[in-house]
Amino acid sequence: MTQRRSLPETTAHVRITHQSWQQGRLEGEVCANTYTWQFQWQFPQGQLMIEPSLGRALIREPLGRFLERFDYQLEPGGDYTFTIRAKL
Repeated sequence: MTQRRSLPETTAHVRITHQSWQQGRLEGEVCANTYTWQFQWQFPQGQLMIEPSLGRALIREPLGRFLERFDYQLEPGGDYTFTIRAKL
């Protein structure tokens, strides 16, 4: 019998700080492990900007998937979480 290894996981915490349906924009902060980033999601264009650049490659894809899936459910002041299948 082979032992099944579980993939590493990190929980990311998202806080929405600004939302503008007229401009098609969501802004917020995402934290995972010791990293913290500010993001701006221009949802009509599917454009995601993340600062600072340190560790940005680690969060871009999972944050983008999260925002695409839940963007219309996210509200300013709201706190949300999602799981990244990697150890950050």
